[in-house]
Amino acid sequence: MGILGFYLRKLYTVFKGEVLVLPSRVVVLLFFLVLIFLPVVTQDPYLLRILILSSIFAILAASWDLLSGFTGQMNFGHALFFGVGAYTAALLNLHAHIPPWGSIPLGGLAAVLAGLIIGIPCLRLKGTYLALTTLAFPIILMGIVFAIPDVTGGELGVSGLARLSGSRITDYYITVALMLGLSTIMWKITTSHTGIIFHAIREDEVAVRTAGINTTRYKLLAFSLSGFFAGIAGGLYAHFMRIAGPANLEVSMSFTVVIWAIFGGVATIYGPIGAVFILFPLLELLHFWPEYRMLMFALIILLTLLYMPNGLLPWVRNKIEKECPRCKIRNVATRSACRVCTAALD
Repeated sequence: MGILGFYLRKLYTVFKGEVLVLPSRVVVLLFFLVLIFLPVVTQDPYLLRILILSSIFAILAASWDLLSGFTGQMNFGHALFFGVGAYTAALLNLHAHIPPWGSIPLGGLAAVLAGLIIGIPCLRLKGTYLALTTLAFPIILMGIVFAIPDVTGGELGVSGLARLSGSRITDYYITVALMLGLSTIMWKITTSHTGIIFHAIREDEVAVRTAGINTTRYKLLAFSLSGFFAGIAGGLYAHFMRIAGPANLEVSMSFTVVIWAIFGGVATIYGPIGAVFILFPLLELLHFWPEYRMLMFALIILLTLLYMPNGLLPWVRNKIEKECPRCKIRNVATRSACRVCTAALD
């Protein structure tokens, strides 16, 4: 009992000193708690469906940010990873009878292979050339899908997949748990030594190469990691919707992911996730006004980009928090001195 009390006090000290000191961390904690306990309040199937799809697309958007936001490798064909994961999971489930808990990770691994296939020929490309090249790959894969309809189902896709689980609530907890877990992993990657190198490659790749770092290896690693997480999202989507089709590879899917990331804030991981949980339910709500749905959506995006060029969530964070000019620790905006080094906050 004494040991348990010691660890509980230690946990409370960490919680009080690291989480409760910043509004952004409190918001993240509340976000976690709301998602975890929402089914206790309501079990409405439509609401759970929206949040399940939001969780899946949040993984997809964060995976794009991991590649393009942190390394600067602008990928306009991110739907390729999503589609490869979805088709691989679907075909393995239907033909090899592998259950979702096996087919989804294998879909992620297939997307890693796709990431390598894209990454290797794109290593020497930058900017517009890289973006246009990556845009071509999902179009090529869609052509292959249409060329072998006996395997891929052609325009109709592959349907009749096994469900994620036996109930909507279980589906909800599976997708939410994976979203929270994978998002945390991606965030930890960006704050690690590898993430620092990703940042450096985006800022000045020549300088990083001059420092003796193999930038080719790290760019391929970024493509592979991004592909894996996007492939997991694709497999989840295929098993939840019980279909994998050409819509998973469309250009509109790739650009939607880019919009989510830019709206929320690139190079943050939490920005694209927050954007999905704002914009996807908003689009569902605007179904009640079909004539003005896309117009209102476009206006919201336009106003955000005009007045919050770094993204919505970083803008909000900068309003409620300030960074110490000396130690770079973030503080509540109302403080006049840093909570760590006591330097004056302008």
